[in-house]
Amino acid sequence: MSSPDGVPPGRVAPGRGPASRVMPKIMVVDDDDHLREVVRYALAREGFVVVEARDGEAARRLLEDSIPDLLVLDVAMPRLDGFSLCRELRARSDVPVLFLSARNDEVDRVLGLDLGGDDYVSKPFSTRELVSRVKALLRRRASAPEPTTLVWGRLHLNVDEHRVFVDDQEVVLTATELRLLVALLRRPHRALSRDELAEAAYPDARNVSERTVDSHIRRVRAKLRPFGLDPFETVHGVGFRLGAAS
Repeated sequence: MSSPDGVPPGRVAPGRGPASRVMPKIMVVDDDDHLREVVRYALAREGFVVVEARDGEAARRLLEDSIPDLLVLDVAMPRLDGFSLCRELRARSDVPVLFLSARNDEVDRVLGLDLGGDDYVSKPFSTRELVSRVKALLRRRASAPEPTTLVWGRLHLNVDEHRVFVDDQEVVLTATELRLLVALLRRPHRALSRDELAEAAYPDARNVSERTVDSHIRRVRAKLRPFGLDPFETVHGVGFRLGAAS
């Protein structure tokens, strides 16, 4: 059962599987406790990391700390409905949103998609169909081309050329340091654990310790400190997220 502010006491988090692969994080937002439990079980069985919120306000608080890879979002909820939450979220993130609704109304469906939703499932639904829709949205997102130029305030990073500039002055980073920075810049609204950063930065993350990750982060910070920049904002108990640009 979820805690009062929407966080379950035991988050389903398989994390890194046999292939040392970080699984996508799915947030399930619905005021029906039983439905959330059913959806959580179905997604966790497929290996996804699942977090829960029992209403829009609880989800909003969780989203301030970390953006998941996909939202399963109920439309009709007390305090803050799904359409309003999606409208707020679209101002800062393009994370896929799959709406759930007990109303099989074409007007609601069109409104949800116009607000930035990516798919819409009517209740009651089969969990098999829901999981299939979730996987399809994640595949679509994964197949989209990644930007080759990443910008964070005064910092510009060219992925193809492996070069970083601040105010037109080049900052020389090692390949590992650059991959860590790329992982952060490509997911600007999500807190990344050290495991997730290791997956992104090292060819074989199974042999990488948290101390090694921290060591490379310190080196990136040291190289950017003369410019007054620190992209790695510490999130206690989680890892790091992209700090505010200056």
